[in-house]
Order: sequence, then structure tokens, then C-alpha cells
Amino acid sequence: MPFTANRQFKKAPRMFVAAKDMHYTTSDGRQVLDGTAGLWCVNAGHARPKIVEAIANQAAELDYAPAFQMGHPKAFELANRIIDIAPKGLDHVLFTNSGSESVETALKVALAYQKVKGQGSRTRLIGRERGYHGVNFGGISVGGIVTNRKMFGTLLTGVDHMPHTHNIAKNAFSKGLPPHGVDLADELERIVTLHDASTIAAVIVEPVAGSTGVLIPPPGYLKRLREITKKHGILLIFDEVITGYGRLGTAFGADYFDVVPDIMVTAKGLTNGVIPMGAVLVSAEIHDAFMDGPEHVIEFFHGYTYSGNPVASAAGLAALATYKEEGLFERGAALAPKWEEALHSLKGLPHVIDIRNIGMVGAIELQPIDGQPTKRAFSAFLKAFEQGLLIRTTGDIIALSPPLIISESQIDEIVTKLGGILKTLE
Repeated sequence: MPFTANRQFKKAPRMFVAAKDMHYTTSDGRQVLDGTAGLWCVNAGHARPKIVEAIANQAAELDYAPAFQMGHPKAFELANRIIDIAPKGLDHVLFTNSGSESVETALKVALAYQKVKGQGSRTRLIGRERGYHGVNFGGISVGGIVTNRKMFGTLLTGVDHMPHTHNIAKNAFSKGLPPHGVDLADELERIVTLHDASTIAAVIVEPVAGSTGVLIPPPGYLKRLREITKKHGILLIFDEVITGYGRLGTAFGADYFDVVPDIMVTAKGLTNGVIPMGAVLVSAEIHDAFMDGPEHVIEFFHGYTYSGNPVASAAGLAALATYKEEGLFERGAALAPKWEEALHSLKGLPHVIDIRNIGMVGAIELQPIDGQPTKRAFSAFLKAFEQGLLIRTTGDIIALSPPLIISESQIDEIVTKLGGILKTLE
């Protein structure tokens, strides 16, 4: 099983057999409140009628169409709907099947773009410490989570990393954007000086580092990265697999921070997590750079068997329609103050050393048990499941990201249960 303590799981399996709206149903018939939108992806809640119907209808009408040298209408329709809500300037889409594939695609686009522009020396990629960009070789190379990297050799060469922005000493218990750390963006200038701009193709960051434990950038940090990358002709890639499709109360993190990258990576909420799908958005400048040479020749040698799959495209269209019709992005923004207040009410409970929040994302960081890192948070995860609440843990951090249909009373339920659990931890 992926990212799972397999031996522990098989001794006491935790099995879901159904889901509806805000709840899962377990194999023994219990209801479990979804505090994580599945894995950051079920932004509209579970088993939403429009999405269910769209999948069934599409499977009956056109179940599969080849993605190479052929097309089907819904893939183009979905691309246009994504562009409608994307930051201005990102107006071309390449479909994938996951966040990991989207990252690999974005990195290949960046390298190929530099080459077709006559800047073939630009081959270096810059990521960030504690960044998560999926599990393929490119993603773990630019990513900065040690456990995801250490077993897999030397990874890609020509990769460097900026420092992360997390600083408990100065920013503990910040509400929203932490006040300190904008100067960390200038570490990119140091890296550029070390390697020379003529060797660097792209910088990739998550607007908010999610999987590593909700690391929120200080005000001005992402704008400073944008300034530096533009100054040196380096492409800026935003990994919005988590922050996309309403998680911060805006369509994308780029909107929240008012920073437009050159390439944007999305997945998860694109189909509400129902069908695997990702989408990479690029500017017209990047797209048009490839549209050269004889028209019968393939311009970009990359893609997947299931790129723009008809059933996934139908799910994506229905998910975006559900978000729009129910005003879920706006609902997330409206609920964010209540979410913030509820989470920070846990300050002062045993072992809690930090609480962070932005949009409808939150994290509670716990003091690790000496010599047993991750055990305290994992114990909280198991207790929460027993008490009918799904949370996510990474290291000794509890991460929360509920579906955007959550009610205020359900926010209170999450925090009340977590508060009780925290008081019982060793």
C-alpha cells in the first residue's frame, strides 16, 4: 500500500466502503467525518450527483478515445473551462493523469522550451527544501522531503534547492500568512549567482507547501520569486495540485497571492478526486515556441495513454460546474475566518507547538516523542479514526483540509474531537 505502515495496517485494517457528502462509511458501518477531503482532492464532497451522472453517461457514450493524433470534444471543452478560471496569461492546457505526472510534464516543458528558444544551456532545475512534487524521478529530485528521496539513488543531476519558509521560532501560531521570512526568497539570487542564470531552466514551488505539513509563505515571498525569475529569464512553475480548485478560497493559489507563474501544475480537485486526472497550464509564449517547422511533424514528444480521457474529462467538467453552481470557492473564502478561529482554539493543549492556517487548510504541529518521531501524530490519527474523524499526518504534524461543503457545526466537531484526542496523547 502506498505511503502506509503496511504491517500495522494489516493487523488492524481501516476500510472505507462508501462515502456521501462529508462522510465516509467504514466496513463496520461507522460514519467518519472527512477532515482531509480524501487526500486534499474531494473539494466538493463525496458522491456529488452531477459528477456521478456525468461519469455514467460518458462511459456509455464514449469510454475511451486515443490521445495521440486523435481527439474528442470534451477534452477541449474542459481545457477551455479551466482557462476560464485560470490566471490571465495561462491559456493552454496539457492533460495528464495525476499530480506526479503533471510535475514531470511541467519540468519537461520547461527544459524543452529553453532548448527550442536557443537556450539549451538552461538545464538546471531549482526546487525547495521540504517541497513535495509527486513521486516520479523529476518530482522527487526537485522535491525536498528526505524520506521520499533517500532510497532512490542520485536522482536527476543539475538540481538545487532553496530553503523552506517554516520558522517556528519567529512565526509560531501565526494566523494566515506568517510575518517573517520574505528575505528567504533572496536565496534564489544566491543560487543564480552560484550556477549562473544561463544554466537555469526553471524554479518550481508550491504556493503553500501542503504535503510536508502546511508551510505558508510570508507576505511578498512569492512576488519576490516572480521578480527574480523574470529578471534572469527563468521560468516559474507553481505546483497547485493542492492549492488549486478552491482550497484557499480562490480558484488557484496564484490568485490568492496575485502572482502569475509561467507554468501551473494541477490535479486532485480538477475532477473532485473521482477520476485520476491532471492538467498543466502554460502561457501562450511557451506554447507558441513549439509551433514551428513542418505542420505534419509532432511538436512535443510527450503525453500519456490516458491524457484527456473522455470519462475523466466528463468528471472534470461536472466538478467545475459543481464548484461554480454552488459557489464553493467563495464558500471556502467565507468559512476561512471560522476555520482559523476554531483551529487556533487548540493553542495551549498538550504537545502543541504550532498552529497554522490559510484558506481552508490547517496544521497542528506536535512536539515529537524523543527518539520516536512521527509516533505522536500517528497515534492521534488512529484515535481520530476510532472516534469518527479522518485526519492526515505528516511527520508529527496533523494536516486538515476538509471539503468546501463543510458546515460550521462540522468545523466545531472536528476541533472538539481533536481537542479531546490531543489531551490523551502520550
